[in-house]
Amino acid sequence: MPKKPPRCVAAVDLGSNSFHMIVCSLTDGKLQTIDRLKEMVRLAAGLDNKNFLDHDTQKRALICLERFGQRIRDFPPESVRVVGTSTLRNAKNAQQFLEKAEKALNHPIHIISGIEEARLIYQGVAHSVGSTSDLRLVVDIGGGSTEYIIGKEDTPSNKESLSMGCVSVSNRFFAQGQLSKNAFNKAILFADQQLEPFQKKFHRKHWAKAIGSSGTLRSIDKVLQAKGWSNNGITMSGLEHLIAHIKQCVHVSELNLPDLDQERLPVFPGGVAIAYATFKNLDIEQMSVSDGALREGLIHDLLGRIYDHDIRSATVKTLASRYHTDKQHADRIKQTLNYMLEQLNCDCCLFNNQEAAQFIEWAGELHEIGHDIAHSQYHKHSAYIIENGDLAGFTTQDQILLATIIRSHKRKFSRTRFNELPTPWNNLAPFMTIFLRLAVVLRRNRQEHDLPEFRIAITKSRIELRFPGNWLLNSPLTHADLIQEADYLKPAGFKLEFS
Repeated sequence: MPKKPPRCVAAVDLGSNSFHMIVCSLTDGKLQTIDRLKEMVRLAAGLDNKNFLDHDTQKRALICLERFGQRIRDFPPESVRVVGTSTLRNAKNAQQFLEKAEKALNHPIHIISGIEEARLIYQGVAHSVGSTSDLRLVVDIGGGSTEYIIGKEDTPSNKESLSMGCVSVSNRFFAQGQLSKNAFNKAILFADQQLEPFQKKFHRKHWAKAIGSSGTLRSIDKVLQAKGWSNNGITMSGLEHLIAHIKQCVHVSELNLPDLDQERLPVFPGGVAIAYATFKNLDIEQMSVSDGALREGLIHDLLGRIYDHDIRSATVKTLASRYHTDKQHADRIKQTLNYMLEQLNCDCCLFNNQEAAQFIEWAGELHEIGHDIAHSQYHKHSAYIIENGDLAGFTTQDQILLATIIRSHKRKFSRTRFNELPTPWNNLAPFMTIFLRLAVVLRRNRQEHDLPEFRIAITKSRIELRFPGNWLLNSPLTHADLIQEADYLKPAGFKLEFS
């Protein structure tokens, strides 16, 4: 029986400048926004020169998340998505902060890559501005990174994430709010250098309309309208007027710009420098600004998971095809995995865990993609591709989990490899991997014929396989492989028995 969709869903974006939360009601597949929260935490400003997030910034962020947590703490886990972006990608002590942050929210936090951030931003914009057959460029200037995406309707075709944002550029060139013509020119030159390798890819000739999203471009748009420097979104002419005004000031406190939030003032010049470099390098004349952004993209991505349109499943199929996997063999592996999972009872930690079952199935589909590189050590090649690829829909933690299972699906079984996975995967992943290992052993002959109706039971660290009649006696290769498998699992504290 299908699971009933939640009544409300929520998305939280732990950005490098601001934290955002959106809460929506969900009725018959339709979303209605019922609450929004935003706090300017300025997380990127707390990174020191060694990329450690300082104590004061962490404290400020956790106080904000306590407030957010009060709103969504009791939401079912499957109804909330929380992601961290550029600063949490780069912070060396991110894991320590995330443990405290997850307690404040009572929900797991996932770090997403810059390319995944770009995909989600595009989804948020696409659902906000409506469908069009024209190619469009979407630009999002965040606190620590800037995303550029070209797409049509709800499908992005080109995506890039550059390591420059309004907070990082402002801290670098306008420290303590100090302004000068020379500093502004240096900030633009820095942005030019970041954009140069992608200038051709995102140039105006490749799209028909430019759309901006998120706070920086929305603030620039408001200022240009209020000053009368533009009456149709953001224009190159308007940006030139704004820059001329900024260059006349020696401190951000002198800017005196209407409709500019005072909290945004310290990071505004860095955002303007990136915007100007973007317009200049990509030959943009005019840009409209969308209400949709990353958080809206997260909500729609979550909706896909709720209604069984998970982009991750499509990504897995694309990856399997790209690396020419043996689809028939992968299907046999998945069939065997599902057959074993259906036999579990409440004594096993994987019992009725749909998310774990989904990852096991994906592992079954992708475990051999490394064959396309080399047969020798293919499991290591497979794991490398999965951990380091840009996989739409997958978070960094998702990819590490999947890569760890696949890396461990043959030969020696190291329990310590799973210790660094976040809870609960550090405890579940060893069992998930054992399922994949057993399926691969039982399907080693790669033949179409069905396996006998064997039984599997797991009690704590004991795995028991029972085969009918003399099947095992008449299958000496499988018998030998199971003996070898028992030897592999024994040092990790698992006991494999079969008869």
